[in-house]
Formats: sequence, structure tokens, C-alpha cells
Amino acid sequence: MAVKVKALSGEALEAALPDLARLRIEVFRAFPYLYDGDEAYEQHYLRSYRDTPDAVLVAAISEGRVIGAATGMPLSSHGDATQISKGELPVEDVFYCAESVLLPEFRGQGIGHAFFDHREAHARTLGFRLSAFCSVIRPEDHPLRPADYRSNDLFWRKRGYRPMPGVLAEFTWTDIGDRAESKKALQFWSREL
Repeated sequence: MAVKVKALSGEALEAALPDLARLRIEVFRAFPYLYDGDEAYEQHYLRSYRDTPDAVLVAAISEGRVIGAATGMPLSSHGDATQISKGELPVEDVFYCAESVLLPEFRGQGIGHAFFDHREAHARTLGFRLSAFCSVIRPEDHPLRPADYRSNDLFWRKRGYRPMPGVLAEFTWTDIGDRAESKKALQFWSREL
């Protein structure tokens, strides 16, 4: 199945938000996110992409269906900017690559690289000097960690990203099987553009 990857903005971005919500709920259920998402939260959260002029949504489309998506916007415009813990992060200089979600059967075909290529090109066009994202921190012995789990660390390092020592974000969400939200720590990674 051929996959086309393209950056969306304006009306096309807004039209793709329901697909992104569906993908976030489906893909983020897996380890390490273990996200027990719901449609109402997704609709509220994703409005920020519609309402931020410099935001981008990169869609992977196969046979007319969105099978993956990645987003980005200036970190200063994203709610994550208020979640950053101690550490040196020049928020105004950072283009934040938020979610990258892709159905498992389409992985390993270079789509993840295309997601980053499009977002980084968008960030350079806007004049940003850094690109960054967050990765979920889970303990090695987490009971829901699959035996065959492989982190994306090697992929990110090959793209030039490195963890930013001491720069963390903290978010709350409900894990699969839990009744209430709990705090999660996320590690910032960055690279110069």
C-alpha cells in the first residue's frame, strides 16, 4: 500500500484533527504511554493546533485514510511550555514536535523520518534554531512493559536528537486500568536545526 506524507495547515489541518484524535487514542494505548484517552479530551487538546497559526500537522495517508500523523508548533504556544521543570530550555527558540502516531502495520517504512523532515523544515521556515520533543519515562521493570519492547532512542539519536539533562516535563493522564489521572515524567530531547 502506497503511503503519501504531507504537511497540512489551515482548513486541511482542521479537517484532519478527528483522525489525529482517533490515532492518539489508539496508538498511545501501547507502552510506554499506556494512555486511556477519550474523545472529549482529544477534541479540547487538539484545538490548539487549529488555533495556532504556526502549527503544522503532517499526515500519512494510505488509500484515502489517515494512518499516521505528527504535529508541531512553537513551544511558547504549546501548553507544554508551562509544564517544564528545572533546566535550561530557551522556550522562545524551540519548535516543539509533539505527537507522532503511526499504526503499527505501517512502521519501518521511513514514515517516522518523513514526519521529522516535514516538521523540521516547517520550523526552519519559521526561523527556529532548535527542535525538541518529549519522551515518556517509565521504569525498566514496569509491569505492562512488553518483553519485546524497543524504545525509539536509537532512531532519535540517528536524527541528531539528544536528551537534555535536567529538562523534564510533567503531565497527568489516566493509564490503562487506572481510575484516576496520575503524574508522568517526560524527558526533553532536542537538536539544532
